[in-house]
Amino acid sequence: MKMPRSTYYYRAKEKDPEWEKRLLARIEEIVIEFPKYGYRRVTKQLHREGWTVNRKVVLNLMREHGLLCKRKRKFVVHTTDSNHPYPIYPNLVKGFVAAKINEVWVSDITYIRISTGFVYLAVILDLFSRKAIGWEVSTTLERTLTIGALNMAIADRNPPQGCIHHSDRGVQYAAHDYVDILKAHKFRISMSDKGNPYDNAFAESFMKTLKYEEVYLSDYQTYADVVRNIVPFIRDVYNAKRLHSSIGYVPPDEFESRQLKENPPAAFPMVPTEGNLNPRVEHPWAGI
Repeated sequence: MKMPRSTYYYRAKEKDPEWEKRLLARIEEIVIEFPKYGYRRVTKQLHREGWTVNRKVVLNLMREHGLLCKRKRKFVVHTTDSNHPYPIYPNLVKGFVAAKINEVWVSDITYIRISTGFVYLAVILDLFSRKAIGWEVSTTLERTLTIGALNMAIADRNPPQGCIHHSDRGVQYAAHDYVDILKAHKFRISMSDKGNPYDNAFAESFMKTLKYEEVYLSDYQTYADVVRNIVPFIRDVYNAKRLHSSIGYVPPDEFESRQLKENPPAAFPMVPTEGNLNPRVEHPWAGI
């Protein structure tokens, strides 16, 4: 009959109910810690912990027990004001693939609703590692918001000359006081093309993750609530624990540590992932 011997002798393995109970319990613990993890990230986390399990098994268990995350519709507040007299810089990152740490920084602003209005968050990410390297929270969209995030990133990373800083065309990034800081540290300045929402997709992806995995799950009433929750989420969850599919399902801190081992400081003289390289600059989030 030309049937493989293995097919004839195959017998389906019986499920171990105790193993499945332990697996489900661990999945529930992961979902409690990361409420917006889908089954793929849950599976990757299980693999990191030594579980041998197929993602379809994880999907079926999560579906059967109501553990699949549901997306919430978002309320949009526009934070980009590109109607200003300041110079606009060309887009340097279109089609660009970052190959090392501190080669490209991307920046963006988002809003967070509180009981009395809105709080605004500015963030800078390293495009290669997806790590959040600078942030600032404010009750206004004044330029001190973006300057605070930039100063934090510079103090922590000590970027090399020629690092690309990419942003949208908003006044907060185009204003002279912000651009002067970039020029003083020898950045190459890049801005999104007009009317193209995909040019700054990586920074916007971070904001989306932040909203769905922290903001929408919380009930912020005051500015202090935002600071108390957002900063630990960025530093202790997003950077240190959350698995990122774009860098091989590892956290950014771990990804950068691997890069440092493979490419020692001689190749990347500007890459320490922790600490403040400039002892004269103390960013306001230290110790929080």
